[in-house]
Amino acid sequence: MSAPISNIRPDPDKVLVDIVDYVLDYSVEGTLALETARNCLIDTLGCGLEALSYPACTKLMGPIVPGTIVPNGAKVPGTQFQLDPVQAAFNIGAMIRWLDFNDTWLAAEWGHPSDNLGGILATADWLSRNAIASGKKPLSMKDVLIAMVKAHEIQGCIALENSFNKVGLDHVLLVKLASTAVVGQMIGLTRDELINAVSLALVDGHALRTYRHAPNTGSRKSWAAGDATSRAVRLALIAKTGEMGYPSVLTAKTWGFYDVLFKGNEFRFQRPYGSYVMENVLFKISFPAEFHSQTAVEAAMTLHGKLKAAGKSVEDIRKITIRTHEAAIRIIDKKGPLNNPADRDHCIQYMIAVPLIHGRLTAADYEDSIAQDARIDTLRAKMECVEDPQYTKDYHDPDKRSIANALTVEFNDGTKLDEIAVEYPIGHKRRRADGIPLLVEKFRTNLARRFPQKQQRAILAVSLDQAKLEAMPVNEYVDLYVI
Repeated sequence: MSAPISNIRPDPDKVLVDIVDYVLDYSVEGTLALETARNCLIDTLGCGLEALSYPACTKLMGPIVPGTIVPNGAKVPGTQFQLDPVQAAFNIGAMIRWLDFNDTWLAAEWGHPSDNLGGILATADWLSRNAIASGKKPLSMKDVLIAMVKAHEIQGCIALENSFNKVGLDHVLLVKLASTAVVGQMIGLTRDELINAVSLALVDGHALRTYRHAPNTGSRKSWAAGDATSRAVRLALIAKTGEMGYPSVLTAKTWGFYDVLFKGNEFRFQRPYGSYVMENVLFKISFPAEFHSQTAVEAAMTLHGKLKAAGKSVEDIRKITIRTHEAAIRIIDKKGPLNNPADRDHCIQYMIAVPLIHGRLTAADYEDSIAQDARIDTLRAKMECVEDPQYTKDYHDPDKRSIANALTVEFNDGTKLDEIAVEYPIGHKRRRADGIPLLVEKFRTNLARRFPQKQQRAILAVSLDQAKLEAMPVNEYVDLYVI
């Protein structure tokens, strides 16, 4: 007969306490962290603005009950919606992630830390509008940038050593966790209440990766992060009512997260929380492509020019060898039919074929009108992914964090082009000097999709000036994006 389980309520798990103490006590002062957060902010909002061009995204936008307007509610950039913070977080989070073009973090787990902006910006805007209505001081955009740094850090530091995908869980679990922590701090939770909120995020139901993998790949992967960050706002608000938490949510025998969902393993940590993740985050600058393929697409663009220079066409290609890292093979090495845009932007062969043929890769290139080109699938069938153990090692090396791919094209006549290898994508920290001007141009392009020139200039005047942006009230900044 087994011994009875003690009903003495334990102290909170250390993982919960460490997250909460970091959120409440850590001071973000580093220039690099805040400047990177500003670039992350404009890039993330720009990605959302581009997504508003796609009906598949906009059909999910707006209030749950059509016509609902929330007094002093959060506004959704690029739209006329003013919503409660939970639904606003879903709207902002969904548009940010829709085109798979916002920032990325790659480690034992991967993900997109700027997905947390949905909850952060919606909550900050809602709090600011209500503060003004009550004659109080609104939050500043520096508060938003600091919250972004901390959400990035929580999500990214846990991801460094802990693979959720290997147990079938989706990385948006970390969005929910990180967003709950920083949003809880923003709404004024006490330390105990914030521990409760973080425990609620972990005891919650968690998304499976089903919608990211064959044969079920689908568009939920484009709104899953919006769902996660909005759920975080909801859980933080529940904790604010005084609702209890679950202190051993991770470590409880039989019923805790570790035993139920993590094969009995505890989370491992490589480093304490600080500002490392924001400072080292990867930006998707040139291509709306799953990040493990970014360097492959860059190599394919180079090869497109070399094909022309050699007087060859894609019809002359016999074989393409993709020398890559293990994570790319596990996530985006796909054979067979691709059923929708969400399927195509997670197929490395598709993302190489399009630039080889057209010399470009845009969000529109995942749509059916482009995918029906028979040359794409013909090229895909000629591609083979081969793991390079050194690439895999460098991918996990904290001092390198490379995402390397190398392409070799062989022709029907027996000749071949020299291998094109790209170790670090343009959005990598090691290429910031090259990348940031292109990131700003990406933002300008995305503003032009949605706003007249006068409005574009007003947004740029603040967004490209660190001091002006940090000082601006959140509600005034968000108002710049209202249609």
